Amino acid sequence: MALVMHKDSSNQQMDTSKYVRYTPEQVEALERVYAECPKPSSLRRQQLIRECPILSNIEPKQIKVWFQNRRCREKQRKESSRLQSVNRKLSAMNKLLMEENDRLQKQVSHLVYENGFMRQQLHSTSGTTTDNSCESVVMSGQPQQQQNPNPQHSNRDANNPAGLLAIAEETLAEFLSKATGTAVDWVQMIGMKPGPDSIGIVAVSRNCSGVAARACGLVSLEPMKVAEILKDRLSWYRDCRCLNVLSVIPTGNGGTIELIYMQTYAPTTLAAARDFWTMRYTTSLEDGSLVVCERSLTTSSGGPAGPPPSTFVRAEMLPSGYLIRACEGGGSIIHIVDHIDLDVWSVPEVLRPLYESSKILAQKMTIAALRHIRQIAQETNGEIQYSGGRQPAVLRTFGQKLCRGFNDAVNGFADDGWSAMSSDGLEDVTIVINSSANKLPGSQYKTSMYPSFGGVMCAKASMLLQNVPPALLIRFLREHRSEWADYGVDAYSAASLKASPYAVPCARPGGFPSSQVILPLAHTVEHEEFLEVVRLEGLAFSPEDVALAGRDMYLLQLCNGVDENAVGACAQLVFAPIDESFADDVPLLPSGFRVIPLDPKTDEPTANRTLDLASTLEVGANGARSGGEADLSTYNLRSVLTIAFQFTFENHLQENVAAMARQYVRSIVGSVQRVAMAIAPSQLSSNIGLKPLPGSPEALTLARWICRSYRIHVGAELLQADSQSGEAMLKQLWHHSDAIMCCSVKANASAVFTFANQAGLDMLETTLVGLQDIMLDKILDEAGRKILCSEFPKIMQQGFTNLPSGICVSSMGRPISYEQGVAWKVLNDDDSNHCLAFMFINWSFV
Repeated sequence: MALVMHKDSSNQQMDTSKYVRYTPEQVEALERVYAECPKPSSLRRQQLIRECPILSNIEPKQIKVWFQNRRCREKQRKESSRLQSVNRKLSAMNKLLMEENDRLQKQVSHLVYENGFMRQQLHSTSGTTTDNSCESVVMSGQPQQQQNPNPQHSNRDANNPAGLLAIAEETLAEFLSKATGTAVDWVQMIGMKPGPDSIGIVAVSRNCSGVAARACGLVSLEPMKVAEILKDRLSWYRDCRCLNVLSVIPTGNGGTIELIYMQTYAPTTLAAARDFWTMRYTTSLEDGSLVVCERSLTTSSGGPAGPPPSTFVRAEMLPSGYLIRACEGGGSIIHIVDHIDLDVWSVPEVLRPLYESSKILAQKMTIAALRHIRQIAQETNGEIQYSGGRQPAVLRTFGQKLCRGFNDAVNGFADDGWSAMSSDGLEDVTIVINSSANKLPGSQYKTSMYPSFGGVMCAKASMLLQNVPPALLIRFLREHRSEWADYGVDAYSAASLKASPYAVPCARPGGFPSSQVILPLAHTVEHEEFLEVVRLEGLAFSPEDVALAGRDMYLLQLCNGVDENAVGACAQLVFAPIDESFADDVPLLPSGFRVIPLDPKTDEPTANRTLDLASTLEVGANGARSGGEADLSTYNLRSVLTIAFQFTFENHLQENVAAMARQYVRSIVGSVQRVAMAIAPSQLSSNIGLKPLPGSPEALTLARWICRSYRIHVGAELLQADSQSGEAMLKQLWHHSDAIMCCSVKANASAVFTFANQAGLDMLETTLVGLQDIMLDKILDEAGRKILCSEFPKIMQQGFTNLPSGICVSSMGRPISYEQGVAWKVLNDDDSNHCLAFMFINWSFV
């Protein structure tokens, strides 16, 4: 019999002297209602008593207490389950850290031994010979250094399974020595700290041939499922073009040997793509661990010869793989090792850092694999809920289609049907076309209905950027599309999805800009990648385009790599036009941007970058600089930007579309160069800074004017009294907790923002570059505009006014509430009106 305590409604305390005994039938009836509604109202409880005769002897208050206790038990059960899960993770992580500590101890012992050996060799050499050749001494002192030897096995029979098994067992041993031993000198990546919710422990190689990365972490999936996911490299490795298993050979120990041919995409237009001919060995160890290891088959390693590389450059995969062990209580501990040689000497010298960076390999392969497994695990456990009613697998497919389509465009493989068009005399933009019927899903339908349908055209270019953080550039391109995009080109791309395509055959100068609203769809566990729909709210492009007037256009957009602290991460913004229906099988023709760092990031602090950017934009090349600028002067980063835009075309308009595409990509390159100059930290100490706006003061002077005018008009101090020096005043104004911004005051012109502190930029969801495109009347709602109009004469006469609480909107269309606003005139040194300042107090997104 179930027992529950009766709750006294007078003092809300449990009366321990009274108990109500429920029969099993009564408990079953209550449980049925609880499953439908855990917190029924008073009317619902009374209805329950009437509908269930077996509950007629129970008072409504007692029914209420039962539901309270039932909810409490459910909450305790969930909390207990959560704590047990956290405890299991911590126990597994503790075991992982202890193993890592043992490995590091072995590595230290190994290094100490080598150090002693080298000292002995140096001492004996200096005492017995006059040979001063440092190279001979150092090389003789490194008998066990990481040389990744490749023993000759020419005597192995390529067609003999026993010979392949011997290669597989050697691969297994070498992989395990990297995963858990000291065969490679691993160095932990910055920012990769272990913990129950972290991605894991990630390290990169130092002083070994090729590039290598290692990771170990925990996932709540069983080992067999983890192995299945990892072996499906196409599902998580975005650079993988195809992976063909050409042969599967079972082994006597219950494992399998697979012969695999894999093609990968080139990340830029400046170098050839890579392919691999490998052997993959799947087996179990004596302790029950599951191992999937892989290596290239070469003339030195032995094994059958692979397909010819054709247009690809044959890269080599050194012993790599996955070690997967079951955890107590469920889940798995995973060790991942990726070790490859990308034949760096076959790429242009300026791009070699891209092929020599273990950090880039770690981000693209090693960390990507761990993140994908964690994502699948959380989706499987129901920890992730997506809006819109779409399944997570469908949303992942959208992201994969966008990346794959963009990679196809960047690489333009001939076997996919791509061919180059003749150049217009300049080599900055490459035009390739694809007339194959299967290039764009649904193109067969177009071909039947529109015989003049020509295919798909891609305009692409790559450029080197100096001192431009990839994450910052991609974030700006995402948030400020109007800075680089052309409404006419967007309309042309959108028209290709309509029943009557090609309504706008080419871009026209002077088109009306469109505003964008970003609608989030999904994001990964660590928010390093997000999928979204962008609604472009356009105006009529021209009188003859009335059909497009007021019609919104939609883009499916994927953005990743916008975390500035992610070392070696590629930043990417890829999008494709879609129609309003947005079906699961919607055809996608992706375009976009990819920025890849070429040099290692410095560890210099970047907290003051935005403040220094304010000085650059407001002061210019000869203006004052803030205190944090000296740190940023050491920021040195090169990166390569790849741009690719795809368009459909009709046969008779091929040349027109090609001219439009070239012009468009060149205009985008110019826009990116202007943006890059603004956001490059090195410009703070160079003579190539942005020109100040006509009549704009220096940043320090503007800060002084704002604070002085506030004190004169309002009769109070805007900042603390100890900020009398110019730089201290500017710094305090910049870091003020309330949003402070200035806008121009000109006759017969809309008020445009000219300055905002950090809180102001956060509130408007913009940057200092994009701030000058935002008009005051666009962020205020109708009530706010009416209040400001009525209070404007007061501001001009008294110098300030207090604004009541209200609602405004950011540049991204998000509503913002604020408790109070203050508006005041900013006077210059001649006491003439310079601008209008606003302060929004206690603002927050609604």
